[in-house]
Amino acid sequence: MPGELSGRAVLVTGAGRGLGRAIAIAAAAAGARVGAFDLDEGLLSTLASERADSGVIEPIVGDVASRHAVMSAAKALADSSGGLDALVSNAALLQYEPVDQVNERTLDRMLAIGIKGAVWGAQALLAHRRVNAPVSLLHMSSPVAERGAPNTSIYALTKAAVASLTRTLAVELGPRGVRVNALAPGSIPTPGAIALTSEEEYARRTARVPLRRLGTVEEVASAALFLISDRASFISGEVLHIDGGLAVSL
Repeated sequence: MPGELSGRAVLVTGAGRGLGRAIAIAAAAAGARVGAFDLDEGLLSTLASERADSGVIEPIVGDVASRHAVMSAAKALADSSGGLDALVSNAALLQYEPVDQVNERTLDRMLAIGIKGAVWGAQALLAHRRVNAPVSLLHMSSPVAERGAPNTSIYALTKAAVASLTRTLAVELGPRGVRVNALAPGSIPTPGAIALTSEEEYARRTARVPLRRLGTVEEVASAALFLISDRASFISGEVLHIDGGLAVSL
């Protein structure tokens, strides 16, 4: 809804492309000051210049695997906004390969971005939250955290960890006025996913979805906005599937 995040500050990690980019754009369009955090400076520059008329987007370059970088990004946005109201922990490394081909470098990087990054995000929100105001932490999980899929072992591991972290932090941080939820998008054709997925595979996935279509980044962004807004003020500890009914199909 236009204006529903007016006066709010939202930090989005992995905002350079795909789901993170769509969420950053949607939050800015809803009136928020958005800190768009990503490792790719070029993508952030493009995002900020393209969306200057839709709200305030502050590009912040950094590596989500670094606690110092995440804390610094949160501080920068909080200093310009009077504190953080929400943090969307979206950054992830998407890579599919058989488990016997996973090397140590890839494993370490995927765990650092997907799991450490989520922990650093929670710490950053707590350290720089708006004083005496309810705040929201949103994670990005995936249906592969619950349903087996070939060649996704490490990616699924990170997303299962994020879902568990969501439930645990909802209980731990609820008394401090922090809502914690997660989204579990189904097959969404983002640039990263398209690079790893054939047209034949997308056709196969579409046939398995009860709604018989794939989702869009805009649909995921809409759900993200709902969960960090006051419309979801009594929702915490949930992992919301955005998958056209795939999670409940046989």
